[in-house]
Amino acid sequence: MSYQVLARKWRPRTFASLVGQEHVVRALTHALTARRLHHAYLFTGTRGVGKTTLARILAKALNCETGVSATPCGSCSACQEIDSGRFVDLLEVDAATNTKVDEMRQLLENAVYAPTRGRFKVYVIDEVHMLSNSAFNAMLKTLEEPPEHVKFILATTDPQKIPVTVLSRCLQFNLKQMTQPLIASHLQQILEVEAISAEAGALQLLARSAAGSMRDALSLLDQAIAHGSGKVEETQVREMLGAVDLDHLLSIVDALLAGDAAAMLQIADDMAARSLSFDAALQEMAALFTRLQIAQLAPQAIADDLPERQRIETLAAALDPEFVQLAYQIAVHGRRELPLAPDELAGFVMTLLRLHAFRPAREDDSGARPATVGVAAARPASAPPPADASRPAAPAAADSPGRPAMEVASAAPAAAPATPAAAVPPAPLVPAAAATPAGDWHQILAALRVSGMARELAQHCELREQQSGRIVLRLSPAHRHLLMKPAQDKLQQSLAEHFGAPLQLAVELEATIGDTPAATAQRDRRERQDRAIAAVEQDGFVREVIEMFDATLIESSIKPV
Repeated sequence: MSYQVLARKWRPRTFASLVGQEHVVRALTHALTARRLHHAYLFTGTRGVGKTTLARILAKALNCETGVSATPCGSCSACQEIDSGRFVDLLEVDAATNTKVDEMRQLLENAVYAPTRGRFKVYVIDEVHMLSNSAFNAMLKTLEEPPEHVKFILATTDPQKIPVTVLSRCLQFNLKQMTQPLIASHLQQILEVEAISAEAGALQLLARSAAGSMRDALSLLDQAIAHGSGKVEETQVREMLGAVDLDHLLSIVDALLAGDAAAMLQIADDMAARSLSFDAALQEMAALFTRLQIAQLAPQAIADDLPERQRIETLAAALDPEFVQLAYQIAVHGRRELPLAPDELAGFVMTLLRLHAFRPAREDDSGARPATVGVAAARPASAPPPADASRPAAPAAADSPGRPAMEVASAAPAAAPATPAAAVPPAPLVPAAAATPAGDWHQILAALRVSGMARELAQHCELREQQSGRIVLRLSPAHRHLLMKPAQDKLQQSLAEHFGAPLQLAVELEATIGDTPAATAQRDRRERQDRAIAAVEQDGFVREVIEMFDATLIESSIKPV
């Protein structure tokens, strides 16, 4: 006896055995029980969710020899012939290959004749959206007022392409995609009956790869059984699918927390050696950051039986919620840019390095620039230490209630000798350029040699406090995304060079009081634009053209000189 694939062997033959479409089954069951039978049904949904299967079960319910019922017997000649595809009054048509109007007319010519064997003549038209407009028009009259013995069951994956005149004549049922737990549970039940051992992780991988299609899941299960010589093991299924092991991604996040870029690149090389899909890796990485965010903001939504639950909770506690949002965006954009990269590995590596570059500053940061919260900038070897050794290098964030601060700096070189507190007085914070007032942040910024994200950060800040060896800036919470360690490092270094002395930079998140350089620049641009528009409007030639041709001045096309 020849082997029958699982997708056909385990195809549901009753409403009760159909998985995942309870809302449709409930409606059809009630209609059949109450004999409220419509003449046309439309089943929509993605591939492999049960559209054709439902059509066959409905055809059995209509033509079972025991009578119209929601529970066809399955043993009479009509039920058996429908299951085997030999029932003469069940006409299954593939609209993808019968798209022409002549073929549809020929099909419907026999609709007026009574059924040969069954109670109803059932037309099942699959992928009905593939019919031409002429074919749709040819079936409209029959579809609207068919003979009492005719039932139409239409199926499609793209209902938007069906004319509204056809949709209005049908009862439409939208079939849902199967959830991963539902697919995994159904596969487990099938394997128990088939007496095949399987690991739960392997079934989860198959369910995820099926992307909501039970038929795809059964086809993948067939492949996994053959690949594993009668066993369904997670390692073999992962190898078969080329799936990315979650341990790789968790290790990447661990290395990201540690600031170890070399370890992140080593993991990428290991993945390349295994020929894993980097597109799938970035997709899984985005899903991982989603789970991390859920663990941070809604921990009760994490399943208790999730194998990696404890590790996810640990990482979620160690990461800032804001950075998880940024990391998710980086993963999604990295996947989008993957086709534009020189190769997939390069695109994946650049995504990892982008995550590393934008990671938040931490006390245990072991990146290229050793840093701790609130430590001053690197001091030249010849520079003496602060005058008062008993005074802390920087006030803690708690010194200013309600003002969370993020301060970044690097430790002083070991070559700097320890000097008694009274030996050296505190160095005054005097600008290198005498023409720059010490307290005017707009002019200080104009004199700084800083660009990129560091300048963007500085432009949105205002000067809150300026003391000996210390500058405190205020940044609006609306621009907190600019608080990145590399940007603060560069800004602090540029300030130290500008004032010619080591200093400490602190940035507090608080609503700004005055105009920041960015706000001032925006106001200046707006004023220049207004002046340019006014100048054009007052121009005699322009006014004459407007009056003569009833023209309209497009202000967005005017640019100030």
